[in-house]
Amino acid sequence: MTLADIDSPAPAAARRGPLLSASALRGLAGLAALVLVLETLPRTSLVSPDYLPPASTTARAFWDMLGEGAFWTALGDTLTGWGIGLAIAFVGGAVAGVAIGSVPLLRAATASTIEFLRPIPSVALIPVAVLLYGTDLRSKLLLVVYASFWQVLVQVLAGLHDVDPVAQDTARSYRLGAWGRIRHVLWPTALPYVMTGVRLAATVALVLTITAELVIGSPGLGQQLAVAQSSGAVPRVYALVLTTGFVGVAVNLAARAVERRVLHWHQSQRTER
Repeated sequence: MTLADIDSPAPAAARRGPLLSASALRGLAGLAALVLVLETLPRTSLVSPDYLPPASTTARAFWDMLGEGAFWTALGDTLTGWGIGLAIAFVGGAVAGVAIGSVPLLRAATASTIEFLRPIPSVALIPVAVLLYGTDLRSKLLLVVYASFWQVLVQVLAGLHDVDPVAQDTARSYRLGAWGRIRHVLWPTALPYVMTGVRLAATVALVLTITAELVIGSPGLGQQLAVAQSSGAVPRVYALVLTTGFVGVAVNLAARAVERRVLHWHQSQRTER
């Protein structure tokens, strides 16, 4: 074996393969163990199947639900409210963050207001949303946008605060205007923070979407979950909960994929590879 063979990246790649496979196998084993517990536990005297049906019963209810047009309509309503609310929150948070963060005087003037409004729970706005819009889509969007907006805004402000002063001085020396500094200095530095904010906002938006449907009665998966609970359809309740879990995983994976795509040039993404 030569020194070139030792330094070759091929063995390292070969070593990474089995590790990834072992990790995936451990994850599947843990999932299989959970399904086994959920299948076995209701068949014992420890838990009544009236409150926790076996996993096979929940799976059948989930399969039957997939054949219903009402289910897909509800899923579409949930994703519509989530997507529109997240888009509004992203645009509003990014624009407001850049406008506030690029002007030190404006940032100092709004700091106390932001710290006062940001901790207010979005669910506390449910009565206001119902009074203004009833069970309309707009009431759902009010909660989603309010909760997600702060996730993006705070991250944008943190990113702009992290801009290198030398880079700003260099931009001024080249006589870049306000738009030029934002495009070439501020935004590239803040972009990793922005994507973190989007990833967090995507999850928060989904939580508030389901909450609005569950509490207010807006059309969607949350509304179907409330109807199934009130009618005593326990397996369907768990099937809908499982559906929201799948949607949450899909949202998280999509957000991470977008983050990797947008930040392909960033050191954090190169390190992960």
